[in-house]
Amino acid sequence: MTSSKPEDFAADFAALRDDVTKLTSSVSDFIRKQTASASNTVFDAADNARQKVSDTASKAQDVVTGASRDLETTIERNPLAAVLIAMVAGLFIGIFGGSLSRR
Repeated sequence: MTSSKPEDFAADFAALRDDVTKLTSSVSDFIRKQTASASNTVFDAADNARQKVSDTASKAQDVVTGASRDLETTIERNPLAAVLIAMVAGLFIGIFGGSLSRR
């Protein structure tokens, strides 16, 4: 039979407690670092997406502004044609709009 001294048991228990404390600390540090890394990745992705949306909106606004200027220039050069086109478009809308409301 093996004889164990109470002092050996207490020392082993204290060593085990220290090991568990160190392990808990290491796991906590690991989780903290992984969480920070994941958060940074998510924030970076969100920032990139926001920047792309902003760039796309800016480009779309530039295209619309350019098209509007082109339309204004065309109307200024050919006012009679612009009036005729507007009249024909109005007639089609009136004809088709009226026929749709009767159904």
